[in-house]
Parts: sequence; structure tokens; C-alpha cells
Amino acid sequence: MKQQPRSEMADGPRYQRIADLLREEIRAGKWEPGDRLPSHNELADQMQVSITTARNAIQLLVAENLVYTATSRGTIVRSQEVLESVVTNHIRPDRPKAAHDIFSEIARAAGREPSKQFSARMEPASPEVAHWLGVARDEWVVSRTIMQYLDNEPWSWEVSFYPRDLAEATGIDAPHDIPEGTTRRLAERGHGETAHRDTVVARPATAEEAALLGIGPGTILLDHLRIGANHERITRVTRHRSTAARNRLAYELGDDKGTDIIRKTLGAPYPPGNSHSFGNSLLPGAP
Repeated sequence: MKQQPRSEMADGPRYQRIADLLREEIRAGKWEPGDRLPSHNELADQMQVSITTARNAIQLLVAENLVYTATSRGTIVRSQEVLESVVTNHIRPDRPKAAHDIFSEIARAAGREPSKQFSARMEPASPEVAHWLGVARDEWVVSRTIMQYLDNEPWSWEVSFYPRDLAEATGIDAPHDIPEGTTRRLAERGHGETAHRDTVVARPATAEEAALLGIGPGTILLDHLRIGANHERITRVTRHRSTAARNRLAYELGDDKGTDIIRKTLGAPYPPGNSHSFGNSLLPGAP
């Protein structure tokens, strides 16, 4: 990046002027999604300012969610693409078996490369988790956490909780990722989910969420909570958090013929499999 003459910069603090220049270059396409911006040292040298001033300029762009910082790669330009997730797809009764989970399916359908960081642990149920699962407070539950990335960009943070006995009976307590996804694993082990309750809230990100997702504090998130059950019990609760401006959640409810008309009208792709019947649990007014 060439140093900009002072006369071409707008009035204001130096870090603001540098951020304005970088923002204009990003929007003009000089820096594309996935590109690394100059380091703090490089930027300070090019702009003839202090490292602190350069760092403040970058932090302003981080707060605007134009870039994110990666420990080993520096400051990376964010994708501005909006990813649509049909959140009823992976609970379809006819969903075919596969060696990858729904996040990977959605990402690859959008031409993006998915990756994940996984962790699992046994922990006492908080009052909130106990209420969702219908277990006693402080009863042991299995927590599975996945940080999800698209083209190495932090995209979403998902935490799922399972009753301990169910997790142990189905192998969901394993200390590693389950490539096909836990929804398929539950079904394969005789505990398929037959009903779901979703709650979606748009709210500002906490400091912890902002740090994990590489976004500015206060950025509006989609906080999507799904509770799954079969005819006997609550099977799991999953909390999925992602940036609202970059994600769109879609629900497909109803019979095959009506869904066909909607998909053909919108030009939406069909989910994998020969049909897309969603079962009575997703029909409006179903018991």
C-alpha cells in the first residue's frame, strides 16, 4: 500500500484518517476478503505515525466489522457475504446420512470452506441449562462447544448441552468432534428427535462473545436457541450465536407441494435427498 499524501486525508485525528483511507480501499476492492492488511509496524512506517496510532486505526475497522485479527495471520479483511441457513433442513426426517454436519453442508453449498475448533466437558447444569433440559440444578450434563469458521474467518459460536445419561448412552460424551453431527448420532442410536422449539433473539454481543467472534463489542448477534425432544424427554439444547448482519435464518414449514412452489419461486436449492417432507412436528398448528 502506498503512503497517502496528507492533503488527501480528511480532517480529524490521525488514526481516524488512516481508518478512513483503509475503509475506502476495502470498499473499492483493493483489499479483498481474506487479504491481510499491513501490520501495525508496516502501517506506522507507511503513514509515518506511531504504532499506537496505527493500532487505533485498525481497531476502528475491527469495531465496524470490516476486518478481524488472527494471532498467526494479522489483520484480515472480512467477507461481507450474507449466509442463509435453512434451519429446518437438518431436522428433516428424510435427511440422508453423510460424513459431515449441517454447518459443513451449508458452507460448501455457498462455496465457502468450513473448519471448526471443538471442545467438550462435563459440567454441573446452571439454573438456565437445568431449566432448558428439565434436569436438577447442578446435575451433571455434557457440554459440547464448537467455534465455526468460514475460509478461516470466525463465523459462529455453538454450545450444546445433553443430559449425562443420554450422552453416555449415545457416545456424545466423546472428547472429539462427531463429523456427521450429534442430531444424526442421536437418531442412529435410537433417540431421534421428533419435536423442536426455537427462540431467536437479536441483541448486542458481550465482551466475551466479541472476543471469540473477532467482532466489535456491541455488534448485534443472532442468539438462536433450539430445544430438541423425542416422545420421552428433552434430548438436547443448542445455543448458536452469529453476527446478525452476516447471517439469515430461514424456516421452511408445511407440505411438499407448497414448499416446492416457494423454492421454485425464490430459486432456492433443494436440500440433499429425494424429498423434503418435514413431518407433522413442523406443520403450523400440529400437536
